[in-house]
Amino acid sequence: MTTSPHEQAPAQPQPEAPGGHPQRWLILGVLCLAVLTVVLDNTVLNVAIPSLTRELGAATSDIQWMINAYSLVQSGLLLTAGSAADRYGRKKMLAAGLALFGVGSLVAGLADSTGQLIAARAGMGVGGALLMTTVLAVAIQIFTPEEQPKAIGIWAAVNSLGFAAGPLLGGFMLNHFWWGAIFLINIPVAVLALVAVVVLVPESKNPHGDRPDLLGAVLSTIGMAALVYAIISGPEHGWTSGRVLLTAAMAVVVLAAFAYWESRIPYPMIDMHFFRNRRFTGAVSGGVLITFGMGGSLFLLTQHMQFVLGYEPLEAGLRTAPLALMIVALNFTGVAAKWAARLGTPLAIGLGMAVMAGGLATIATMASGGYAGTLLGLVLIGTGAAVASPAMSHAIMSAIPPEKAGVGGGINGTVAEFGTGLGVAVLGALLNSRFAALIPVAATSLPAALAAAGSAEEKAEITDAFSSGLETSLLVGALAVLLGGLVAGALLRRAERGDSA
Repeated sequence: MTTSPHEQAPAQPQPEAPGGHPQRWLILGVLCLAVLTVVLDNTVLNVAIPSLTRELGAATSDIQWMINAYSLVQSGLLLTAGSAADRYGRKKMLAAGLALFGVGSLVAGLADSTGQLIAARAGMGVGGALLMTTVLAVAIQIFTPEEQPKAIGIWAAVNSLGFAAGPLLGGFMLNHFWWGAIFLINIPVAVLALVAVVVLVPESKNPHGDRPDLLGAVLSTIGMAALVYAIISGPEHGWTSGRVLLTAAMAVVVLAAFAYWESRIPYPMIDMHFFRNRRFTGAVSGGVLITFGMGGSLFLLTQHMQFVLGYEPLEAGLRTAPLALMIVALNFTGVAAKWAARLGTPLAIGLGMAVMAGGLATIATMASGGYAGTLLGLVLIGTGAAVASPAMSHAIMSAIPPEKAGVGGGINGTVAEFGTGLGVAVLGALLNSRFAALIPVAATSLPAALAAAGSAEEKAEITDAFSSGLETSLLVGALAVLLGGLVAGALLRRAERGDSA
């Protein structure tokens, strides 16, 4: 891979033992605690929507901005946050992220208006961006290359655990406390993690301190935020609506300007030569399709469990938990890392994504027959993701110079945000179009169609139509994941052969 002169300098020496930092596993525990807090907040708010609507008088548009303000700000700032961590110090940015996240949680928990809550969520998004980029960068610095796959696997397992536990924790808190408690619970965790970071985590940064790329930071933030907004707005407003088309066009123009600017300056935030590296492009393409298939399918499956099978939100969350539990079990025990090491990165990613695709196809064809088929599919998806996802993240980070580890963490986070948002939007649109073509009554959603149904036969037809749409969407997701595994595995295999040659 070709690199610019400032990227060829060695990384700043770290005060570590030859086998890695002597307290690396304790530090990883601290980092995972920080990650868990951020990931939980991505999903915990969804279960509080009825309470917010009732107690704050929130309109539908307010609810959308409460949810989206966090994800938009976080996804827009990931690359900028990673670049700042490399330049100014990863420990400093990690501590700043925890502090911002804690303060934002306090403001959100005590908010007495929708405007205050939306602003607090945006502030939490800034802290979340700093946390998500620096955690992976610090982990790369303190572990030896041999231990990095296991460390990244544990980090990935915590991500999955947070994703699955968010609705469960939110439901438990709302059963016992008022809605603000779902934010205030973050504060003691953030304070504990902040103290541990200050005491334990070593500082690391790019020793040459690249000049700040202010224009690149502005362009990447605007471009990524616009892209994510277009993706999450498409299903609601229509893909051909003026709002979505204008936002998507702005994203394309701004990101193109960002790429042009980065290729012309001597100290870019992202060296465009990264995209000439087959290892990097293979890992990024596979990462997008992993999150596309898993994020989109879980979003649809949760609806199926509640609307068709009749489970309460807490029951639906518990019944999707086996996916996350498989990832946690295989990565915390180190089994997934051992499999990946024996298979090699290209084969581990290819086989892992093939198993995931098999799980999605199993749910698509067996979900209507009860929970047994869904459980089998979830176990398969969790097994495949436990092997493929950490291998993908490690491939991205290893393709980037160590002094750019913060940017690598930002790219990894951006891939996950983009893939998940795209999966929810595209697979959701497929489900809705299939459902609308099959239902016997004029309605735009499953609850509305069931409410308008006049007989048990009509309701049965409606649920059958939804199941048919779900099957189509999940099969498309399975195909995307399978193709992603083939493409990523092939590119990574070619990169390994090129390195050997």
